[in-house]
Amino acid sequence: MFNTLREDIRTVFTKDPAARSTLEVICCYPGLHALWFHRLAHFLWRHKLRLLARLLSHTSRFLTGIEIHPGARIGKRFFIDHGAGVVIGETAEIGDNVLLYQGVVLGGTTLEKKKRHPTVGNNVVMGTGAVALGAITIGDGVRIGSGSVVTRSVPPGATVVGIPGRTVKERREHLVDLEHGKLPDPVAEAIRLVLKEQDKLEERLRSLESSSGVAVSRDELKEKRKKIERDFSQGGGI
Repeated sequence: MFNTLREDIRTVFTKDPAARSTLEVICCYPGLHALWFHRLAHFLWRHKLRLLARLLSHTSRFLTGIEIHPGARIGKRFFIDHGAGVVIGETAEIGDNVLLYQGVVLGGTTLEKKKRHPTVGNNVVMGTGAVALGAITIGDGVRIGSGSVVTRSVPPGATVVGIPGRTVKERREHLVDLEHGKLPDPVAEAIRLVLKEQDKLEERLRSLESSSGVAVSRDELKEKRKKIERDFSQGGGI
């Protein structure tokens, strides 16, 4: 047991550069407290002490702001960073070396008493506010961007963003961190392709008008478009 506790503390130092001392980690990390509460609650759950397990889980939620059902299965070196608003459902299964940020939800999509929550593989990172729903499988090494909603299984090594979640990149190597500012934006990419196609059509139209001697009308939307493109560029979009 003590080896497990030491490993949990080392995991905090590995995944949070703000951690400065062992005492600070033990006293000031609600994600760690929630995990320790869950380990005890899960033990009680497996030994059929269901009400006591739920009461302990409820106490943990009150103290940490993190809700983990005692029936959920969690692997080694699991860490919840900040943690407020994290919800992990009863039949959720989480592998090793998983990192969740605040507001992550592993939720269910059915009222039937069966497997209804996600199975999360090893070395997975889920960004702030990311939601995974249903009995889906999130493969090893997956990165899920902030605010994404995932309702379908994700292959190993993929990066998922958007609502609904879209696989925008696949990688083989396992990832530990999640660089939120460098994630692709499929919506901006789609707009970029539409504008590029529009440029080609406008160029062809100007050539036809010029060769036919037709007076070219003033493009009143051109300046508005340039402004929108500037705004997107400043925000990391188009």
